[in-house]
Amino acid sequence: MALVEIKLCVLGEAGVGKTCLVHRFVTEKFDERSIPTVGAAFMSKRVTIGDRNLLFHIWDTAGQEKYRGLAPMYYRGAAAVIVAYDITDERTFRSMQSWIDELHKLGPDNLTMAITGTKCDKEKEREVSFQEGQDFADKVDAIFLETSALSGTNISELFTQLGRKLPLDIIQSIAKTNTVKLNTYTETTQEKKPCPC
Repeated sequence: MALVEIKLCVLGEAGVGKTCLVHRFVTEKFDERSIPTVGAAFMSKRVTIGDRNLLFHIWDTAGQEKYRGLAPMYYRGAAAVIVAYDITDERTFRSMQSWIDELHKLGPDNLTMAITGTKCDKEKEREVSFQEGQDFADKVDAIFLETSALSGTNISELFTQLGRKLPLDIIQSIAKTNTVKLNTYTETTQEKKPCPC
């Protein structure tokens, strides 16, 4: 199959580790100096999943409340989304429903969704059980994995499962429209008049 470009957005509250998750996936390294995202950040990575040759264009959105209104601009036209919460902060888990509601209201149809509980390396600080995360994901028909950008746990698997779950008709539709169409300008043959100046 030809290379298919997939727009993917990562949503969630500030501080849940969205930037670290994306950075770990793209570079396969943990960035311990990560700073809060302003507006959104963008990274890409090419992957082969079975017979699917995908180029993920990943929009890492800011989670701060003052940037929340910008999120629809980034997930417009997306084929997939990851909604993240921090397993050590129950408040971030409770806020996920508002992200899901917003996606249903303003997001594209046929969105392939994943829920991830980040920072699963901090088991002793856990406030949200694995089962709570799984139950929520089941309720919204999403993939569920707990991840750790620090250790790399389930990072690649999260994106692999998203790539596999993308409906084939969506991928084929994207593949057909991923062409650049140039408007051509043709000059009409009219007699040119000299400049009156």
